[in-house]
Amino acid sequence: MYFERAHISDEELLSFYKQLLYPRLVEEKMLLLLRQGKVTKWFSGIGQEAIAVGATLALDMDEWILPLHRNLGVFTTRQMSLQQLFHQWQGSPLGFSKGRERSFHFGSRQHHICGMISHLGPQLSIADGIALAHKLKQENKVALAFTGEGGTSEGEFHEALNVAAVWDLPVIFLIENNGYGLSTPVEEQYRCEQLVQRAAGYGMRGMRINGNNLLEVYHAIKEAKRHALQEQQPVLIEAMTFRMRGHEEASGTKYVPPALLEEWATQDPILHFEGFLQYLRLLDDHKIKNIREQLKQEIDRDIHEALSATSPAFSIADELRDIYALAPAAIAPPEDTPSPQKRFIDAISEGLHQAMDRYPNLILMGQDIAEYGGAFKITEGFSTIFGRERVRNTPLCESAIIGAGLGLSIMGFKSMIEMQFADFVSCGFNQIVNNLAKIHYRWGQTADVVIRLPAGAGVGAGPFHSQSNEAWFTHVPGLKVVYPSTPADAKGLLLAAFADPNPVLFFEHKALYRSISGPVSLDWYTIEIGKAKLVRSGDDISIITYGSGVHWALEYAQQYPDISLNILDLRSLLPLDYEAIRAAVEASGKVLVLHEDTLTGGIGAEISAWIAEHCFSLLDAPVMRCAGLDTPVPFAAELEKNFLAKTRMHQCIQQLMNY
Repeated sequence: MYFERAHISDEELLSFYKQLLYPRLVEEKMLLLLRQGKVTKWFSGIGQEAIAVGATLALDMDEWILPLHRNLGVFTTRQMSLQQLFHQWQGSPLGFSKGRERSFHFGSRQHHICGMISHLGPQLSIADGIALAHKLKQENKVALAFTGEGGTSEGEFHEALNVAAVWDLPVIFLIENNGYGLSTPVEEQYRCEQLVQRAAGYGMRGMRINGNNLLEVYHAIKEAKRHALQEQQPVLIEAMTFRMRGHEEASGTKYVPPALLEEWATQDPILHFEGFLQYLRLLDDHKIKNIREQLKQEIDRDIHEALSATSPAFSIADELRDIYALAPAAIAPPEDTPSPQKRFIDAISEGLHQAMDRYPNLILMGQDIAEYGGAFKITEGFSTIFGRERVRNTPLCESAIIGAGLGLSIMGFKSMIEMQFADFVSCGFNQIVNNLAKIHYRWGQTADVVIRLPAGAGVGAGPFHSQSNEAWFTHVPGLKVVYPSTPADAKGLLLAAFADPNPVLFFEHKALYRSISGPVSLDWYTIEIGKAKLVRSGDDISIITYGSGVHWALEYAQQYPDISLNILDLRSLLPLDYEAIRAAVEASGKVLVLHEDTLTGGIGAEISAWIAEHCFSLLDAPVMRCAGLDTPVPFAAELEKNFLAKTRMHQCIQQLMNY
């Protein structure tokens, strides 16, 4: 193995050696503890240390790295406390994620490390967002994201590389090609001869290196960084290595031919680097022994102290508190502010405009939102006013754009992602429910991202442009789900969503865009997310609803003035305003939960169950639900009309009245 020293000093070479050796010795200690039953699980990176250590050494300490399971060398080279790392691996509250995550599924702002999730691909898109933030700030920094050869089969790999290439982002994508994805060999994973060949397809530079050669990795990352910053282009690196142990220790390596293990054992990165330093007479057997003994003593001391530490008790209050970052209080508009009549769509556009003025770090992203103004023209003219750096057309890469939004948040930006239709959010589902929703709970990182979702039926758009899919997300702790019904609420809740550091899914009913008008304050104001609004007082039946259902209920009240309807507009579906729901039950004793979404598994089921559990003594009749048919949304006008809950409202209300 040839080592290119270049201008690295003797002192640096010896330091590199210790950085390379340290994670190996930590791993050997962990394997011993595993056999002793003191550790329950371990993902080994033995044989791959040169990639993690070399890449980290090549970057500045304040450049973000997004590592994977086998990158212990990233964490140790960034000087993370071994005691706290051990607490992390043990699931202790003293760990970096307070016992909420396993192994390396965590991050640390202090160390500029963004932890992985088990789905492997999404961290690549976060690196895009971090690099975009550097670009917008005109900072001479790169982001580096690891992936395995197996992860290159995921759609997120394509999306992330495509976005980085199209937006000319200074990102380094580093593939650790270690031969196997768990037990799946590379010949069953892809058909190209080399993964680095894919770089050409994205119009970026590609490099293939020996991942077991510490200095080759170090120089390659240095060169990739130089190129990424000078040319403002991403770089794809394929580092060839081998996983000498199982995917995790319980998996074993029986599926690996013994001859292959023997061959790669001769390529051990530590032994080869030791030999190089011995050749330079910087090391001899005595020095090697002393360095190993010194590091082992440090490791034993830190592990002993970690094992001896008393972990604080978990508490439910702490668990619930850390789901969300603290949001600011609502801001009411001045009483004397003019409130002209505005359409629903214009109130949203005005809110977006005011948010862009108030937050110079707010970035808008979405398909066709720049010159074209978006599918519904809500951002028309924005790119001229605020510039295309802040109003960004995106490729058809929903998942990568959401991930990029999270990367921007890590760097202190706010972002808004517009889905052309709420239906398309399914393409970004993983990023929303597993990255955005959980990251604050996992390691205290905010996800300051708003996703706007034009939703709902009634416009003859068929099964793929008409869904009310808000209930998909109300089951996910960490998200906030908002669904306004009036222009004033649309603006106030949208501005609240931008002020909130948590991820907010903002549903906008398409049929209300140009059909509903109302007074909207010209000033900046916010409406507290999680607070319902009593639209109409009554004592016969309480209708609990949101979105289009509010207008259906009001129309019905006008048509049947002899029925005293109490109408509650939820406005927010996560969190729900249970106090207002209880008051609505108390007002009439009879409750109809109305929504456009399909009946089974809709938010109405949760509300009904809560009322039955907490308000049973207040009820004079069973809680009824009126919702869409349990079918996809049909295209033909008569079929769509029949699908909507509005056609069954009268029957439900009469049934409750006669109970």
